Amino acid sequence: MNSPFTIHHSPLTSHNSRLTLIECPRDAMQGWPRFIPTQQKIKYLNALLQVGFDILDFGSFVSPKAIPQMADTKEVIEKLELGNLATKLLAIVANVRGAEEAVLFDEITYLGFPFSISPTFQLRNTNSSMEESVQRVEAIQELCIKNQKELVVYLSMGFGNPYGDEYNADILLHWANEMANRGIKIISLADTVGLATPEEISFALQTLIPQYPDISFGVHLHSTAQNWQAKLESAIAAGCKRFDGALKGIGGCPMAQDDLVGNMDTELMIPYFETAGLIKGLNKEALNKSLQIATEIFV
Repeated sequence: MNSPFTIHHSPLTSHNSRLTLIECPRDAMQGWPRFIPTQQKIKYLNALLQVGFDILDFGSFVSPKAIPQMADTKEVIEKLELGNLATKLLAIVANVRGAEEAVLFDEITYLGFPFSISPTFQLRNTNSSMEESVQRVEAIQELCIKNQKELVVYLSMGFGNPYGDEYNADILLHWANEMANRGIKIISLADTVGLATPEEISFALQTLIPQYPDISFGVHLHSTAQNWQAKLESAIAAGCKRFDGALKGIGGCPMAQDDLVGNMDTELMIPYFETAGLIKGLNKEALNKSLQIATEIFV
């Protein structure tokens, strides 16, 4: 197997060679300790929409008791300035009721469902067992097909968990196969609490991508300033073309644990991808404005 840290970049010559870059302000905001005023969220999201990200993970249709920060998602979406922008919206749902609400919005292209391969976290995060969650995936997939949406399944705790639940690579591969068997075409491997090693990321992707050529496999990585590049490089070298990030490296699921490792910092990812010729055309003025607003929000 090639070293996960040896990458041979080629110029950006076709659509197939470019990456899909997903910005996740929802992940950054959802666990923030103070409520972010709705107008401030709208201002931030509208700035991010101007940057040119492929997808914006902007909000969630979940219980306001569980995630109070996301209680205003419906109000927020009505004020987003989408115009003719190419950026598509993704909303997170945790159950069928949330999906039924989300599919009513024409502005939303993708619904994301967090399917944890840790039974403990699945119960904590969506208040459902593994079996119930499989049924939810099937029902939400049906809703997406009927309403011209696309379901993204996040295999959360995809590289281990802090609860002592059994974990190995075979468990991750098993659940990826289960999602593939249910017609899911986008699967993101989520390093929810930052436990993944570059070797684990490489093995999972090098195994799954050739086995399921019709599925888009992505990574939702959490990292530190010391290990972000090694994780990123291992995913790229394994053929991954779908990456989540969050400006300033903030974020994490508030249902996971108290001491969270933040999202991979998009501000670090962008110049890395640009140097490699994997993305281009981002609006740097809008990016700088977004960073300024993020500095005002996350203080």
